[in-house]
Amino acid sequence: MTATSVTPKPSVAPAGVRVRGSRLVLYTVLVVVTGLMLGPFGWLVITALKTTPELAASPVHWLPDQAQWQNFADAFTDIHFLGYARNSLIISLIYATLVTLSSAWVGFGFARLEAPGKKVLFGVLLGSMMLPQMITLFPTYLIFAKLGMVNTYWPWVLWGLAAAPYLVFLFRQFFAGMPRELEEAAIVDGCGYGTIFWRIFLPQSLPVLAASFVIAFTWTWGDFIAPMLLLDSDRTTLSVAIMTSYITEGGMPVNNLQAAGSVMYVVPILLVFLVAQRGFVAGMSTTGLK
Repeated sequence: MTATSVTPKPSVAPAGVRVRGSRLVLYTVLVVVTGLMLGPFGWLVITALKTTPELAASPVHWLPDQAQWQNFADAFTDIHFLGYARNSLIISLIYATLVTLSSAWVGFGFARLEAPGKKVLFGVLLGSMMLPQMITLFPTYLIFAKLGMVNTYWPWVLWGLAAAPYLVFLFRQFFAGMPRELEEAAIVDGCGYGTIFWRIFLPQSLPVLAASFVIAFTWTWGDFIAPMLLLDSDRTTLSVAIMTSYITEGGMPVNNLQAAGSVMYVVPILLVFLVAQRGFVAGMSTTGLK
């Protein structure tokens, strides 16, 4: 008798092991990406805790010899920090509230109303997102100067009422996915499109409203160019004050105080996102392409 050779079967890892391995790889990638994204903020905090000689030292001092927590107190007291923060908050709330509502209204029109040339007009709207801010800012400044609105908050009111193309796109995508039966039933009951928008569609769009508000708030809170151009030193925002007020008598920037002020400047944005993150994520996930 001749012995028959048996070819051993290649070992296959159990499904559970493969799943755990893929999750480990995914988590590793996420941790690395998170570290890269938090790196600049971490360096900002380290800079805020250094002394001026440590910032000028060569080679670079990666960590401070002793953390200078006093820099945060000095950054807070050297300028009218709360006053500038109040200006930023007023402008951001005005713009975020108005642009969210106006963008929702425009997005509703693009999603639910029919009119000749609607698709072309929507394409032009999306194309306007590619225009850099600098192209429109200076002509807008000339218009505001002619109207006597420089050094006032009226430009942010008008910008808010004019809607924002990206937010219009978000609302249009969300409203386009809502059932047609809701609209038809309301029309049968005698409701106009204004009532349909305010009483039916807008209450259903809370996730997109939250996402749009957070986006618009961060846009305005982090804007430097428009407040620098339109507002004087008393009414300007915190971003402008941080970059222009922490200077020496010779006109050189005090980098550690700028870094400390910038850390405190970022905190409100983090709080807004943490409070509204569920609505933000839900709003972004419910505006899929159609």
